[in-house]
Amino acid sequence: MEYYTEDQKKIARYAKALSHPVRVYVMEHLSKQSCCYSGDLSEILPIAKSTLSQHLKELKDAGLIQGEIEIPKIKYCTNNANWHEAKALFKNFLSI
Repeated sequence: MEYYTEDQKKIARYAKALSHPVRVYVMEHLSKQSCCYSGDLSEILPIAKSTLSQHLKELKDAGLIQGEIEIPKIKYCTNNANWHEAKALFKNFLSI
């Protein structure tokens, strides 16, 4: 028997993806512009490129961002449908 609703599972997945300040920063940054390249983010953030890649992977795996390979760079954008869904789910959850 399933104890958790689909919305509860989604909230947990999105919350886990946003559970690090670097990932919160990336989402704020991407929300203010259409897209950016991973190289641009690595110039802004004082972390190793490999660490940034791990954070971007977490956000991508949760469906909050999407990446498009433009050799030799990767362009990242918010996944607008999932980002709007996450914001709505958190808003509803936090207003309980």
